[in-house]
Amino acid sequence: MLAPLGRGGDPWRDCTIYAGQNLDKEAIPVPVPDRSRLNALVERERATFQTRTPTSRASFERADHLLGRVPMTWMNKWSGGHPIYLAQAHGNRIIDADGNEYVDFALGDTGAMAGHSPEATVAAVQERIGLNGGITTMLPTDDAEWVAADLTRRFGMPLWSFSLTATDANRWALRLARLVTGRDKVLAFSYCYHGAVDETFVITGSNGEADFRGGNVGPAVPIALTTRVAEFNDLESVEKALAHGDVAVLITEPALTNIGIVLPEPGFLAGVRELCDKYGTLLLIDETHTISAGPGGCTELWDLRPDIFVIGKSIGGGIPCGAYGITDEIARKIADHSEADLVDVGGVGGTLAGNAMSTAAMRATLGDVLTDEAFEHMIGLATHFREGVEGVITRHSMPWSIAQLGARTEYRFVDPAPRTGSESAAAHDDDLEEYLHLFMANRGVLMTPFHNMALMCPTTTLADVELHTALFERAVTELMEA
Repeated sequence: MLAPLGRGGDPWRDCTIYAGQNLDKEAIPVPVPDRSRLNALVERERATFQTRTPTSRASFERADHLLGRVPMTWMNKWSGGHPIYLAQAHGNRIIDADGNEYVDFALGDTGAMAGHSPEATVAAVQERIGLNGGITTMLPTDDAEWVAADLTRRFGMPLWSFSLTATDANRWALRLARLVTGRDKVLAFSYCYHGAVDETFVITGSNGEADFRGGNVGPAVPIALTTRVAEFNDLESVEKALAHGDVAVLITEPALTNIGIVLPEPGFLAGVRELCDKYGTLLLIDETHTISAGPGGCTELWDLRPDIFVIGKSIGGGIPCGAYGITDEIARKIADHSEADLVDVGGVGGTLAGNAMSTAAMRATLGDVLTDEAFEHMIGLATHFREGVEGVITRHSMPWSIAQLGARTEYRFVDPAPRTGSESAAAHDDDLEEYLHLFMANRGVLMTPFHNMALMCPTTTLADVELHTALFERAVTELMEA
């Protein structure tokens, strides 16, 4: 029998991939008054978690036919030795198999930014499954055109194609970028996240060249063969990489997210666009997470000008979906390549992509749930969340920081906030993170397991935010006690 993955003395602990943890460089020591006290608090919270979740623990222990005992091994990132098992989820509330209720700030790591099972999305999916029938038929519906038109309204790209994940959207978009440019390399930022895309699992190596991000599983080729690397907020490193003249596309989030929110410095993204134009490189903006900035994401908010745009997760209200948009110019260049078999086995597309159920879900979610009014509510609550955490940090003189990107916030165990992906990775602290996550979960609040992200959805309330602030104050107070 395989030993389970995860924390708590697990024999697989050393080979587990922890999102956000820097496995390649020595971490910056996070100032904690008494590390032994922190360890004692973690053990206390682990014991409380075990007492609160016996049903979940039993389900985990009998899952003998699942690799790592979970449907996906990253589910072992949840703190406490095992994940909680789901019983119900509605809006921003989750009830686990033991009957514990949680205010959910994780929201499926953005996948449920519309809230769990939003009414409009559920109704649209039920109608497609029941009254109209035909979940997937390889036939288009009018919903697809409606969704594409709304994505154009939000993000500006005139032409769209659908996938089932943002990972696939990114993967296919990179292939198209190489096709139309005739170049073979991708430029990605160190520790920037674009799903399970091989070319983007990259960090800046000791010699400044592209190196594998720690924990990368079974890479097909050395990453330097496919990828050049730069540091976020460092235009000099971007130009150095582009100057080789072999980069088809620069892929980036407008702000780094999976490694902790790293916001762009003034002028950085405009500089990236100028350098791409200078060296004939396409610019791909991935807003799968950063759509939290507003109805049109950072692209609308900051007037970005991508050549290719990728979105996923949240726009389907929890139903698997993704999309990529391209300019008319790129569409014309694709059409010039008659040898590209895009209607069969050209390496772009999948049988279930753009299916009738996912396009119905996207139409309902974009049209009725993730509205301008919803974003105004969500961003206002995130601002209140950030201000509450800032107050606690200030009162306790903690050398921590918190960043906000629209409806999304994240606190970090370093001050000032990191300005690059490599700095952000080096500031990670497993023990502090586990303590805060367990402290919150044991008192009815869920944070994103991969990092310290909190996301607001349309049903999040001011009381939910204030509950987190109060618990955060208690957790920090206990940590700082002599």
